[in-house]
Amino acid sequence: MDSLFEKTVNSISEIIKFNSAQSAPEKGMPFGKGCADCLDYFLSLARSFGFETVNYDNYAGEVIFGDGEDFAILAHLDVVPAGSGWAHAPFGGEIDLVNKRIWGRGAMDDKGPAVISLYCMKQLKDEGFKPKKRIRLIVGCNEESGWECIKYFKAHSTMPETGFSPDADFPVIYAEKGIMHIKLTFPTNRDLTSLKGGNAANMVCDECVVKADIDKAKLKQLNLTAENGLIISRGKSAHGSTPEQGINAIAPILKYLGLDDVYEKLFVKKFGLTELEDETGRLTFSPDVIRGEKNCVTVVCDIRYPATISRERVLEALKGEKYEILSEQAPLFNNKQCELIQVLCGAYNEVTGKKTKPIAIGGGTYARALKCGAAFGPEEEGEENVIHQPNEYITFEKIEKCLKIYKLAIERLTNK
Repeated sequence: MDSLFEKTVNSISEIIKFNSAQSAPEKGMPFGKGCADCLDYFLSLARSFGFETVNYDNYAGEVIFGDGEDFAILAHLDVVPAGSGWAHAPFGGEIDLVNKRIWGRGAMDDKGPAVISLYCMKQLKDEGFKPKKRIRLIVGCNEESGWECIKYFKAHSTMPETGFSPDADFPVIYAEKGIMHIKLTFPTNRDLTSLKGGNAANMVCDECVVKADIDKAKLKQLNLTAENGLIISRGKSAHGSTPEQGINAIAPILKYLGLDDVYEKLFVKKFGLTELEDETGRLTFSPDVIRGEKNCVTVVCDIRYPATISRERVLEALKGEKYEILSEQAPLFNNKQCELIQVLCGAYNEVTGKKTKPIAIGGGTYARALKCGAAFGPEEEGEENVIHQPNEYITFEKIEKCLKIYKLAIERLTNK
């Protein structure tokens, strides 16, 4: 391993060791100690490279390189909860020299790309590159669960108009679907306070439990288990924008409990929403978090709607249901021929030797916080999807490739 690559690998390993899933706030730590410590590590690393840094009260941080018109690189240091099913310690940062990868939550989403971007800036600085724009690497600590970090940053600084976020797919994302997290409430005549499933609104539920009478025939039919008086459903996690890649553990529990009407609405009919489609794809609907109460069941659903379809059209389909909008983000839509998209796509194609074109995704990134922003890597078509899943990892090959791609893109976009 050459020096730059080896240092990048070691820094990614170290930053993974911070459990930066959002936790209870503490004094001066709005998203918990893990997030604050992770941000401190990142900014300390940047200062050791000679960069100016700013800590926005542990909501977000910033690394500054150069002068002139602002150009943003937006990444995040928080992660979704580890979840279950790990064969490697989720916050171990294990460097696997045999399989040539680093294991851990955040390796790909988004700590790895954040660290790689920082090392690209260091490499350019060490080579004597003088950017004609002020590069601002902004890292947030609440991307996965509310974007309060971005709100706080905008209230205490000026957000650049143009930039990219290394938090999605290559070759470059020209459009992102709109996102809504909606809590639906369904009345019942039962006490289901033991019912619990799901860890995050944007993460397919991989385990759901409830205390209920044991029906062995039903257990076998629905592939459920009974342990210590609890009925347990185990599925497979996936990103909320790609629910088809997971196995939702909520569905079998609803069937077991005889909540067939709720099951039909959430997993079969889906309020007719999944018929909505445009060039950015079909609407996805994923019921990811469920909680039972004495006389009702609440379910938090992740909805990703096509970029050219209005939010009002989505909400119209829910008329008659009791719902609450927990959070939402408007769609992002760029002209495929604009300079930003063309330069980013060109950098990827030049490094890889491919001839790819801009794409649209269902995921939501910080790119939509910019007037003209685009998500740019690190995932590629044909790769195993490890984001928001157990045993997340980043390969050495990916790190090497991203060091080249991001460096070239930053240089070209800030050299004029």
